Amino acid sequence: MIKPKKLPIDTNQRANRVARLLTGEEAAEQEPERSEVSRYLAEIGRKGGKKGGAERARKLSAKRRSAIAKKAADSRWKKDAT
Repeated sequence: MIKPKKLPIDTNQRANRVARLLTGEEAAEQEPERSEVSRYLAEIGRKGGKKGGAERARKLSAKRRSAIAKKAADSRWKKDAT
């Protein structure tokens, strides 16, 4: 996904840019065409991402999941030495 250009901060410039976009004088940015390889790799990545955490949790024992959660909580709430 292409990130759209930010509108100018200046009120007059922003109004001008919005008007030009709405009237079609200035075209909104289009996403570039993706290659077949890029589309395929994105599809594979989505598949793995969807099942990743759930699959890992299913494979871990309850004791191991608890240990991981405890370590995360300890590091999250650890006091800084400064």
